[in-house]
Amino acid sequence: MTKKKISYQEAIEEVEDILAKIENEELDVDDLSEKVKRVHTLIKFCKEKLFKTEEEVEKILNDIDEP
Repeated sequence: MTKKKISYQEAIEEVEDILAKIENEELDVDDLSEKVKRVHTLIKFCKEKLFKTEEEVEKILNDIDEP
């Protein structure tokens, strides 16, 4: 099974959608654990993406400053 590569924006939107469903009590108890695990995975992905992007930007800025 091939996993679709998800973008940062898509991950954020999915997290927001799941959280809204949880807040509005739209999820069955049976699905709640699965959705919380999914949110955990998405948040971890977003944190890694932000960290990697920050490192890349810092490297680019440092390269600009070097003579």
